[in-house]
Amino acid sequence: MSKANVRRQLVLLEKNKVPKEKSTTSAFSSHFSYKHLKRIYPIGLHKSSSSSSLSLSSLSLSLSENSIDSSSIIDSTSPLDQKISSALRLIAPQHQRRESPVPKVVQQQSQSFQDTDNGELRRCNWITKNSDKVYVAFHDECWGVPVYDDNQLFELLALSGMLMDHNWTEIVKRRELFREAFSGFDPNTVAKMGEEEIEEIASNKALMLPDCKVRCIVDNAKCILKIVRECGSFSSYMWGSVNHKPVINRFRHPRNVPLRSPKAEAMSKDLIKRGFRYVGPVIVYSFMQAAGLTIDHLVDCYRYSECVSLAERPWRHI
Repeated sequence: MSKANVRRQLVLLEKNKVPKEKSTTSAFSSHFSYKHLKRIYPIGLHKSSSSSSLSLSSLSLSLSENSIDSSSIIDSTSPLDQKISSALRLIAPQHQRRESPVPKVVQQQSQSFQDTDNGELRRCNWITKNSDKVYVAFHDECWGVPVYDDNQLFELLALSGMLMDHNWTEIVKRRELFREAFSGFDPNTVAKMGEEEIEEIASNKALMLPDCKVRCIVDNAKCILKIVRECGSFSSYMWGSVNHKPVINRFRHPRNVPLRSPKAEAMSKDLIKRGFRYVGPVIVYSFMQAAGLTIDHLVDCYRYSECVSLAERPWRHI
């Protein structure tokens, strides 16, 4: 072979090597840049760690803030854009599934407290269709709500003492009359009532209170003033008997609700020692139920969860 032919072949070989080297370098650079970007944005279609999911969510939020359409992302030809669009499609339904159960749970709870027959709210079993509206309102608004005001506690204790002769419906119907007669159940005012005022209240036929009951309420007001001087307030004394936390029960049937409890018996004994009257264990437990010291709504009553949420708050009376 001549030297000229050898030189020609060498020139052809060098010309053929140049594009190959260029193609290999371009492929290497694209592969390197994609790997490098993958380190910066660790996006994958498989499950990732918590840190990568956080970076992915932040990236999706930045993309949404920049108002990039999903169509333009899908149409993009680069592998990084394709992975971003695929990852966003996987993220979108997960984000919706995280937020959607909240209203569903609330809706299920509201539906569980509704009677299937007429769509009304489900209450404790002793509230029937024939129950008086005043008594139903007392159940829905007052009974089981924690009370911290001295006057309101005195009122509920006096009303509970009337259960020996009347039921809650009869008592609640005359509640405003009792408040007017006993000056809003202010212990300072009631404790100063004289014979004329006592006889006037006892002679009021609308109240239906005998003389002994009126005198009992006046004497109990005097005992409350002694407790206020000793404990700072009547509320502090009452809530101290339950360690400043309402007793939360989980009764399903009316037969499970007791007429008295050990704490009611202990409170009754101490009240009697202090000079209170008409404060037996049954009356005291009825007072505890009405004043929210114990939560005795049945668990399927719609008021149960509401009263429990109030009871679980920190004790706010100081």
